[in-house]
Amino acid sequence: MTPVKISNDITIGSGRLTLIGGPCTAESKDLCLEVAGFLKELCAELDIDYIFKASYDKANRSGATSVRGPGLDTGLGYLDAVKSTYKLPVLTDIHDSVTVPEVAEVADVLQVPAFLCRQTDLLVAAGKTMKPVNIKKGQFMAPEDMKGAVDKVRLTGNDKIMLCERGSSFGYHNLVVDMRSLVIMRNIGVPVVFDATHSVQLPGGLGNASGGQREFVSPLACAAAAVGIDALFCEVHPCPEKAFSDGPNSLDFDLARKVLTKVKQIYDMQ
Repeated sequence: MTPVKISNDITIGSGRLTLIGGPCTAESKDLCLEVAGFLKELCAELDIDYIFKASYDKANRSGATSVRGPGLDTGLGYLDAVKSTYKLPVLTDIHDSVTVPEVAEVADVLQVPAFLCRQTDLLVAAGKTMKPVNIKKGQFMAPEDMKGAVDKVRLTGNDKIMLCERGSSFGYHNLVVDMRSLVIMRNIGVPVVFDATHSVQLPGGLGNASGGQREFVSPLACAAAAVGIDALFCEVHPCPEKAFSDGPNSLDFDLARKVLTKVKQIYDMQ
């Protein structure tokens, strides 16, 4: 497995657990700073490396009128504020190859959303930035087939690649997690990330929005840690019921502390 260097202090796949965490949508600068500050302090307490995440645009919302986020310029400004205030690396989603270079000027890690994990132009554009790339496994993809996505990035000369498990479609409005996928994807030669909060989504479960079962975040995250992960991905919001997106599967601060504490204990036993 090829470890992925994120910054001078963080290398995913080096034997230290990393959290990729933050609100689903970069709702405001104040929210981003609040979540980043809390998680930075918590991760320092638990001896976990930390990368802040938030999306400036949620391009695949369930409803036509759903809130998508602050947009490219404003959203990148929020991420830059987190970087400058807390000296943290930041991750955000990319959706089209045209905007990738601009996003890469701010983001330390580029994330390819699950629905776009086969989009060759997007993967190649991400690879050409030479920034670390986190590719989410599509809900419709077998884990071994993610080698194709990895190869598309590698052909650009960029070997800083991670694969992220976030559940597989199981009938309508439901996802299941096959923990074998973590082993299979790591055998491709890249660090693996487990997205504990998106894995409990109920896609389209609320009609014009996705539902979620956050009560299953902790057991799934613990199971993934026992199987073997290099990073844990969690969406965290101070008040999930008021979140612009993914509220039903996001963790509040108390739950985030409980989940991370248990996951770290299991990780350290491996």
